[in-house]
Amino acid sequence: MAEIRGYVEGSHAEHEVLLYALSTCIWCRKTRQFLESEGVAFKFVYVDLVDPEERKAIRKHIRQFSDRMAFPTLIVDDEKCIVGVKPDAIKARLGL
Repeated sequence: MAEIRGYVEGSHAEHEVLLYALSTCIWCRKTRQFLESEGVAFKFVYVDLVDPEERKAIRKHIRQFSDRMAFPTLIVDDEKCIVGVKPDAIKARLGL
């Protein structure tokens, strides 16, 4: 079973990066692998594995940035939301 949440250390830790993902989602896995390969430090939460109350809070957090509830959702510095597998947008936002 996958960890529900965690932190991945990386050499690029200038930004606060939070990945909301689903444990069974291939696109989420690709985004996580991309972040790791670029050396980005980030927190992650597998939304499908948390309890219903926390899931509700996560949905509310995501909706502050986007009307779209889709995964992966990457929140950078609690300001910018990137939905989907978008390496170029991630690189641009993080200055990679």
